[in-house]
Amino acid sequence: MSFSLGLLCRQCCHSILSPRPALVREFSSTPILALRRTKKIPVLSKKALAAKARKRAAKARKHIYENEKMTLESAIDVIRAVEVAKANATYELVIKTAMSRGSIIPKGRIALHRETKARPEDRILVFAEGRQADEAKSAGAHIVGGIELADGIISGKHHATTILCSTALIRAITPKLGRVLGPRGLMPSERRGTVTDDFSGYLRRLSGTTEWKGDKNGVIRMPIGKLHFPIEDVVKNVKQFVTAVKRVTGNQKDTEEKGKSKSVKPVNAITRVMLSSTQAPSIQISDI
Repeated sequence: MSFSLGLLCRQCCHSILSPRPALVREFSSTPILALRRTKKIPVLSKKALAAKARKRAAKARKHIYENEKMTLESAIDVIRAVEVAKANATYELVIKTAMSRGSIIPKGRIALHRETKARPEDRILVFAEGRQADEAKSAGAHIVGGIELADGIISGKHHATTILCSTALIRAITPKLGRVLGPRGLMPSERRGTVTDDFSGYLRRLSGTTEWKGDKNGVIRMPIGKLHFPIEDVVKNVKQFVTAVKRVTGNQKDTEEKGKSKSVKPVNAITRVMLSSTQAPSIQISDI
């Protein structure tokens, strides 16, 4: 009996201590990338991308008041009824533009048929030398000088609402003032017409006009009249301002510019035009 138990124990110990053959996992030598079928992404043309964007915009959820529109005169009547207690309230015109990627923020100057408020006085600073400096002073510029004015602008000594520069000095001031005046929208540029040699002509056009500018989302806000104005004056102001915005955004071409340049100006589409006041709701205009 004891002999049989000892034999069993030896067998158990032998079975435990004896090394077992290691499990070997066989891998396929076929490359994984060869088995995977890669799907080619088609490259869409500009026309196809535009069609895709239109379909996406059509499927997008529209505003609850998207179809609530009025004519301009009807909107004025509604606002007058709401603002009956405030005769000095101000009409505000809001124009929303599409502002696609890479679009320039719309801005410009306009002289309305009847101004809503007194125009703030512009303070003009001009970078010019020699005869051009004398011309700028005689035209009414407040601060005139050469490159030495750049240090005064950086330190905050010189303040101006409009800065002009001659074509001879623009390359000299750009490295110093580009990062200072650029974010403020005051850096002279040829596109805006503030890099010029005709200072008297620019200052003549500047006088009697009001500057307007959109925000980074492409929304333009403009006080367009007072409640005590006759309806005819408000209508003229609205139509005049909308026409100016259409020209700047490329939605309307000037007859004078058609024969001058063949370059196509990018269009920043106007999506909505609304009229409101302090207490009245924003009303979307249908006939503009």
